[in-house]
Amino acid sequence: MALLLCLVCLTAALAQGCLHCHSNFSKKFSFYRQHVNFKSWWVGDIPVSGALLTDWSDDTMKELHLAIPAEITREKLDQVATAVYQMMDQLYQGKMYFPGYFPNELRNIFREQVHLIQNAIIESRIDCQHHCGIFQYETISCNNCTDSHVACFGYNCESSQQWESAVQGLLSYINNWHNLVSPALRCLEPPHLANLTLEDAAECLKQH
Repeated sequence: MALLLCLVCLTAALAQGCLHCHSNFSKKFSFYRQHVNFKSWWVGDIPVSGALLTDWSDDTMKELHLAIPAEITREKLDQVATAVYQMMDQLYQGKMYFPGYFPNELRNIFREQVHLIQNAIIESRIDCQHHCGIFQYETISCNNCTDSHVACFGYNCESSQQWESAVQGLLSYINNWHNLVSPALRCLEPPHLANLTLEDAAECLKQH
């Protein structure tokens, strides 16, 4: 458990968000930033709104507060992106807004996006646990937008034979994972975690 929490902390520290992994993110948010000057009558709204859009990805990860790694399936990422772009496009269809309205609406969309990402990641993990035994599904890492996968142990076993097979599969998975661990990462194994600091763990991963 300590190892999992340590790795989650490191993931959160390195990650930039999830929506930026979508193929249309750069194009969409480039347009939003370029046209922010035309959305408010009050000049003070412009730098505030620009900062919100510029920091969108970094702020997303800060607000996720997940106890599990931020890894999302492509299908759910597409769903989140579609919803966010629709809300943003609708906001940008309007003419200039009265002072304070535009940045407030951006914040509302941002918070809704965070909730959508949280729900997408958690729902996939719950669905995974509805299986019996070890189950894996393909994801995108919000850390660096590379392909990844999530493995979980499902408890939806209906017979003693299924339970026996599930437990054997779990033990085999743990053994295989242990054999694949690089010697450079052995410093993250349980015997070494008692006095392990975040800085030590980061250095261990850096060496790897």
